Amino acid sequence: MIATSSAEAVGPVPDGAVVLIGGFGEAGNPTELVHALIDTRARHLTVVNNNAGNGRRGLAALLATGQVDKIICSYPRGSHSQVFDDLYRAGKIALELVPQGTLAERIRAGGAGVAAFFTRTAAGTMLAADKETREFNGHLHVLETAIRGDLALIKAARGDCFGNLVFNKAARNFNPVMCTAAERTVVQVQELLHEPLDPELIVTPGIYVDCVVRIADPVREHEFLLSDAQ
Repeated sequence: MIATSSAEAVGPVPDGAVVLIGGFGEAGNPTELVHALIDTRARHLTVVNNNAGNGRRGLAALLATGQVDKIICSYPRGSHSQVFDDLYRAGKIALELVPQGTLAERIRAGGAGVAAFFTRTAAGTMLAADKETREFNGHLHVLETAIRGDLALIKAARGDCFGNLVFNKAARNFNPVMCTAAERTVVQVQELLHEPLDPELIVTPGIYVDCVVRIADPVREHEFLLSDAQ
């Protein structure tokens, strides 16, 4: 489906949904789709993202509305995560802290149909508390479960009429793997092609994409972080 607006692309979202949101720091964040999610007024959401929002827009704005009950992430306290800090200290949001590589693999497992896997990461630490552990080859491993979402919000540089995607360098980050791990994947692209992309250039095949919307001039997060700080 090709949508004409971010609101149409995101559509209705049920309360209690698990939402995967692409992005890493200031790169690859689907800010326009996140603001469309805010407008749905869906509540009691669980959000999966590498960070916990930057500044006061995008994911940070979503957190500030109180629509999110829990966030699963690796870096909740970045230099620009004022909103999350305030909510967490007030006990208004739950946090599941996951090492970054484990987070990526849990999402990848969700997309690949792997229910759980063992990893040495976090073995013997507080992050492994209450989790099953086993020893392999003389090393303790922790059992981690897959992550799947009801909805994935993704940002890509280019897409075609079939939903095939190409990303912009480091802005690729978590976006491709999240595409595979959600019941419905919505993507904002800066350039939408009516001809098929070169198959040799495609990063994410359109089979993983449900809806694409063109956002010709997307928000540049580093710019609004500077304006928020002034």
